[in-house]
Amino acid sequence: MSSTIGDLGEFGLIARLTARFPHTDDVILGPGDDAAVVRAPDRRVVATTDMLVEGRHFRRDWSGPRDVGHKAAAQNLADVAAMGARPTALLLGLAAPADLPTRWVEEFGDGLQAECAVAGAAVVGGDTVRSDSLTVSITALGDLRGGRAVRRDGAAPGDVVAVAGDLGLSAAGLALLRAGRAEREDACLAAHRRPAPPYAAGPRAAELGATAMLDVSDGLVQDLGHIAAASAVRVALRRGALRVPPALAEAVGLLNRIGATGRDPVDFMLAGGEDHALAATFPPDVALPAEWTVIGRIDEGEGVALDGAPAEAAGWDHFS
Repeated sequence: MSSTIGDLGEFGLIARLTARFPHTDDVILGPGDDAAVVRAPDRRVVATTDMLVEGRHFRRDWSGPRDVGHKAAAQNLADVAAMGARPTALLLGLAAPADLPTRWVEEFGDGLQAECAVAGAAVVGGDTVRSDSLTVSITALGDLRGGRAVRRDGAAPGDVVAVAGDLGLSAAGLALLRAGRAEREDACLAAHRRPAPPYAAGPRAAELGATAMLDVSDGLVQDLGHIAAASAVRVALRRGALRVPPALAEAVGLLNRIGATGRDPVDFMLAGGEDHALAATFPPDVALPAEWTVIGRIDEGEGVALDGAPAEAAGWDHFS
């Protein structure tokens, strides 16, 4: 039994990983050739890519390999859903040191595959390379199924703003980890380690007539600022419409008691990222299902406002 991927070798590593990835009906040809072949019945393909770098996006002492696999898949598959598409396939790029335990890679692959199964996608190929640092690169594909892609530039004055999925949990989970509370059985820690995007809500929003949509990865205010800029409108949020998840209130209460933060739970909802909830705008006459919560409206103007005042665009920026 090879204890590290260096012992296993490149082709042994590829064989060990690909054996863990079953196909779906979307896959005509999976791993093993120069490229995969994936069905595209719509004749359009939604494509997105993202990277996770150890020390920047995850720490192995805070997240297990399955957690990293789930997170790597989720943050890309959520982007596909945010376009109104159904996720179909995922490509993996893995750069890793030769002394990385084989077991770590196997469990990472299991997490990747498990998250793909939730979204209905399959891992169809990728690449591996030796590196001094551990980096995961994911490319995800999706199918619009004859529908329209929901972009960021379609919001219009009078539309309502709504979210599907929880906000603020991942950021609170990260704060708990930084405060040395990694041992807690906590929904916020779970959300940080394994985001749970509402994949099906994206295509359903497109069918309902969503005018703009995106995945909340860098903070609600910051991400809604992209819709405001692309659509040349003002996003007017209501603080009182933001429903604080009980787990978030509990975690922030603990953080405040131990002096790790002096913030309000809503602050985490406005500025925290990596929950991969969906935010969308809809015509005001659309009857939204229970998975969507209306949190504001679209007005004439620019930027993002909270209760009538400009909202600070706090959130994640890799280069700030």
